[in-house]
Amino acid sequence: MTEVGPGAVLVMGEALIDLVPVPDDPQTYRAQPGGAPANVAAGLARLGTPSWFAGALGGDGFARVIEQRLVSAGTELGLCARSELPTTLAVADPGPDGTGYHFHVGDTATFRLPDHSARTDRFAAVYVGGVAAVVEPAAEAVAATARAGAARSLLVVDPNVREDRTIDPEQAVRRLRELCALAHVVKASDEDLARLWPGTDPDESCRKLAGEGRLVVLTRGARGATAFAGGAEPVSVPAVPVEVVNTIGAGDAFMAGVLNWLTAPGADRSGGVAGLSRDEVTEMLGFASRVAASVCAQTGTEPTRPPDA
Repeated sequence: MTEVGPGAVLVMGEALIDLVPVPDDPQTYRAQPGGAPANVAAGLARLGTPSWFAGALGGDGFARVIEQRLVSAGTELGLCARSELPTTLAVADPGPDGTGYHFHVGDTATFRLPDHSARTDRFAAVYVGGVAAVVEPAAEAVAATARAGAARSLLVVDPNVREDRTIDPEQAVRRLRELCALAHVVKASDEDLARLWPGTDPDESCRKLAGEGRLVVLTRGARGATAFAGGAEPVSVPAVPVEVVNTIGAGDAFMAGVLNWLTAPGADRSGGVAGLSRDEVTEMLGFASRVAASVCAQTGTEPTRPPDA
């Protein structure tokens, strides 16, 4: 394993292929690299944060496309497992209320992840989430690594809840709640929170999580984002106005922006993430929102660093 540099982030989870309908020909699907953790790892590298992708790549042509995407972004693959099995496919189903997915996970390489617990202390932050957090055999490895990350590093969790015939909903909710309970930072959409704590207002769920000493970031798509830092009053920023071309990967770009800001060299986080000042939280949210807007304004999921950052 290559030496880990300062401010590096360990990103654990899935890299898969999204099959996305072509806008002007919905019967034709375009294959593009995806998976929330892989998007975050690539986004971090493009923003200048050393990122190590701890996923698993298969032995097919799709895996080579994914690898090329990650390497081109500058992501380190020294902790990535390898297999001759094929790559998981996620068929996107865009709709008026967002994009749903149908997963093809059987006998694929994507979720055969090793436990990276012993390495978490080498990283400034450990990110977990996505489908790998709830699909076996990856889920156990993700949980073990998260426990170590919570004890030795900054654990960041994005539950990124997905509903699919291949995912046991009760077990998935239990696992994701456990990860949120371990986390120092939770980033979640309002839809995520409604699925994890049904019947509870998402803001109330955030207040409860933050009140236990966490930084919680709630994203609401076009309605902007709100951060809850410990017991302080929440801070909200509007979404950056752009002509929307694409929304797939925007939440992952936002997550990469938050992580990039939290782990930036020279940043003073001595008070802990839950103790960030109102001005610091506002700066972080604004930066992450501009990163997310860079994805919404183009096809694909590759963010760019805002020119004013």
